[in-house]
Amino acid sequence: MTSRERMLAAIRGGVPDYVPLSFMMFKALRAERDDWFGRIEAQLALGLDAVADMTTLVPLASTGHSDAPGIPVTFPSDVTVRQWKETPAAARYPVLHKEYETPRGVLSVAVNRTDDWPYGDQVPLLDDFLTPRCASYLVTGEKDLPALRHLLSGPNTDDVHLCRECWRKGKEFAQRRGLLLAGGWGVGADALAWLCGLESAVLLAVDAPEFLDALLEVIYEWNLRRMELMLEVGLDLFIRRAWYEGTSSWSPALFRRFMLPRIRKEVELAHEASAAYGYAMTVGGLQFAELLLEAGIDVLIGVDPVQDQGMDMAALKAELGADVCLWGGINGFVTVERGTEQNVRTAVRMALETLGPDGFILSPVDNIRDTSDAVWQNVLALIKAWKELR
Repeated sequence: MTSRERMLAAIRGGVPDYVPLSFMMFKALRAERDDWFGRIEAQLALGLDAVADMTTLVPLASTGHSDAPGIPVTFPSDVTVRQWKETPAAARYPVLHKEYETPRGVLSVAVNRTDDWPYGDQVPLLDDFLTPRCASYLVTGEKDLPALRHLLSGPNTDDVHLCRECWRKGKEFAQRRGLLLAGGWGVGADALAWLCGLESAVLLAVDAPEFLDALLEVIYEWNLRRMELMLEVGLDLFIRRAWYEGTSSWSPALFRRFMLPRIRKEVELAHEASAAYGYAMTVGGLQFAELLLEAGIDVLIGVDPVQDQGMDMAALKAELGADVCLWGGINGFVTVERGTEQNVRTAVRMALETLGPDGFILSPVDNIRDTSDAVWQNVLALIKAWKELR
């Protein structure tokens, strides 16, 4: 089997020649290979089933949406952006302000510039660093929705041309190397975390459900345009990032009310384009199993036996295994980055025995970031154990 054939067999619930090992994310490789093609070649050299993810192929002109990669987020020409910094006398940190003036209203955000803030005096639009540092969020009420819709009205013609040219080269490379072609990342509640704050969003679900529904619809419409464009490539797998859609924040009832209908529509769109639909959620897969089956997803990405406190991998396999491919099985931070080689080997064996051999892709969840020699030895131990036990 080629790597693509092996991955597709697993995604479709079959038994490939052996269980694939494909890292969800592998940020530590960027220290060695900063280019997209080079990082894939480095994974192939290790024997991994690397994925050609179109999402990260297009170069971003700015850091304004590093957590919503793929298609550049550019604003209409009639949007004016202002940024400034204030240092209140009694405040612990300087405060960064950003204002977007649109024909349909003004949006403003204020962020505490903490010591670990990575963007200098710049304020991104869509980024995880915003969520714990915002003094005030971009969207606070229904009055902000027309301006937000205008702000997210792209992509423009130049962006589309850039994407298509990059994706053409990426697809040719994937076909030449026999790799799974993936793309995304769609967003839902993750965008809520960036735009209005996750705690606020959960409270809105109870106190102002109509407003939250309207905000999610603006996000959905923007996401849909990006998804349709990316599906033109001929993806094998479309991925939605849903780190903030799990049980850490949402109850099954709220998930059913606000997330499920839109996920189901996205699944249908992906299937119409002959692409599988992957859902990247690392907490709550077992508790939401029935809902994920209703949504019709093909792959649950991020099965974590350590940091998902409610995870029982055997129970998850019993609930979803006949219909949904499971991707993960090993914790990245605790087991691979902080554990011993024996810890890693034990985790590999448990994952393979519990979740394989059908409908399973092995991966650390959800990233390997540490570039130290000790962690690299654990990565090599993981790969060695997989080759011996797969």
